[in-house]
Amino acid sequence: MTPTGAVLEAIEELRDTFPDTNVTYVPDGQGGAWVTVDEVPIGTAYTVPTSWLVFQITFPYPEADVYPHFVRADLQRRDGHGHGVGFSVGAYGDRGVPAMQLSRRSNRLNPAVDTAATKALKVLRWLEEQ
Repeated sequence: MTPTGAVLEAIEELRDTFPDTNVTYVPDGQGGAWVTVDEVPIGTAYTVPTSWLVFQITFPYPEADVYPHFVRADLQRRDGHGHGVGFSVGAYGDRGVPAMQLSRRSNRLNPAVDTAATKALKVLRWLEEQ
């Protein structure tokens, strides 16, 4: 099953929001898609300056939150401290790709403003602030 029109529109918005990198997707078979945004900046607190960002946009989008987001599994802080609340090591997708999960749920989802692109930007801003 191909992604819904709303999911495809969200992917185009992501491409517009992240014009300096590659945004790709794989249909999830249920009308949604697994989206990868390559090489996004993640801030100076980490031993690497960039990561990919992966998340699933599910078929009920935009009424459903885009949650959770994943970054590279080897994410390490420069200061050697642990990551803290909102981080967990795990995997994503049906192939179990190793990743660091970032749990940033939108508790008051407003589909008019809480798009997949704005959520990705919020998650990246949060990651940079950690």
